[in-house]
Amino acid sequence: MPIALVARSRGVLRYSLWDSVLITLSGVYAAWVLWAPSIPLIAVGLWWTANTVAHNFIHTPFFRSRLANRVFALYLSALMGFPQGLWRDRHLRHHRGDDRPTRWTPEITVELGIVLGVWLTIVAFAPWFFVTVYLPGYVAGLGLCHLQGHFEHAAGTTSHYGWLYNRLFFNDGYHVEHHRHPGEHWTRLPRSADPQAPRSRWPPVLRWLDAITLEQLERIALRSAWLQRYLIASHERAFRKLLPQAPQARRVTIVGGGLFPRTALILRKLLPEATLTIVDAEREHLEIARHFVDGEVELRHEFFDAHTIDDADLVVVPLSFIGDRHAVYEHPPARTVIVHDWLWRTRGGGVWVSWLLLKRLNLVTR
Repeated sequence: MPIALVARSRGVLRYSLWDSVLITLSGVYAAWVLWAPSIPLIAVGLWWTANTVAHNFIHTPFFRSRLANRVFALYLSALMGFPQGLWRDRHLRHHRGDDRPTRWTPEITVELGIVLGVWLTIVAFAPWFFVTVYLPGYVAGLGLCHLQGHFEHAAGTTSHYGWLYNRLFFNDGYHVEHHRHPGEHWTRLPRSADPQAPRSRWPPVLRWLDAITLEQLERIALRSAWLQRYLIASHERAFRKLLPQAPQARRVTIVGGGLFPRTALILRKLLPEATLTIVDAEREHLEIARHFVDGEVELRHEFFDAHTIDDADLVVVPLSFIGDRHAVYEHPPARTVIVHDWLWRTRGGGVWVSWLLLKRLNLVTR
């Protein structure tokens, strides 16, 4: 559930007491860098700070006092290694669609001096650390920021409504809504959520995964005996845990899965008395499956309609399901349905398949 509650501040904070969380976390990050600096920490910290603390501070400065805001901007400049005023000018021009060069101001000059002072201090006392840890982490962090900004707008401004990302990044996923209401406090953005807004299932830095299809990954598995063994072993462990919750599965319909029919191979082993049927809309996939299951599984060339009741005791739905996944969950097409889904989508009873695969099996019943 996204953060949507605004607690009005009557003290030093201008908009909301929730901003104290951002301020505190920026201090935690600074302390962590001083205590146990590393390339990943600096890279991820710079990326996270830029897109949460610094970004929200640009649009809704945290403090009532102008002096307090100036001091905090200097602190962010030192923490990120990038003048906050320069970041602010560049970002607001992005919102305006203004391509003119950045206006160099005395404020930016002072902040740049702070950044250079921090860098020179590190070089003076720890030159090897500066070259081998700080700079690689800094460059990687800027790269993550570039990736974030690019994919937030690569196919037009796009939102991501995943609860985990919006918790960790303070509703940054509501990006379409943010561009429509750039002065709205981050806690209020979920109230402006647009059901018709362009959206992605991936957070911005992972959005390049939209270009990689699950079918492509399955074809890679077809070329590797090691990958096939790993996929079967990890899925078999999950099915062993879940099948006791699906008793008397004598007839099983496996939707899709013809390209590499691991589910059929696993259930043929775990449910030796059951009749298995693979339903796949691609005839090519069924021909490939035929080489794996060797006539022991019925193959049907048809499209599976999630809104139609199946006569099987158990239906297994793939991650790459083409159809109404919501309908599968709300109105299961069989008495018991096992749905391959992403690790963060918990529905009904379920078990993890693998952290590496980011997958889980969800079990729903009618």
